[in-house]
Amino acid sequence: MTPELAVQIFRHALLEVFWLAMPVLAIGFVVGIAVSLVQVLTSIQDTSFSAVPKLLAFLFGLLLMLPWMTTNLLTYTTLLLGDFGRYAH
Repeated sequence: MTPELAVQIFRHALLEVFWLAMPVLAIGFVVGIAVSLVQVLTSIQDTSFSAVPKLLAFLFGLLLMLPWMTTNLLTYTTLLLGDFGRYAH
């Protein structure tokens, strides 16, 4: 395996992780902004008030996106292992 091929595989893996994590992180970001806005408007500064909605949003987002994430991960793994002979130099 050449160094260029190793870098290409690593780059592709990082991009795949980025695209798999992005929807769940975006949901958490939006919920975090909304909860912070509610905290500012109501002057509630309880840490559990901000943590619980974010955790529930992450769980909901993960459950919602899990089929898509699994399909993408299986496609990536199939492409990676399907071309296994290319790495055996």
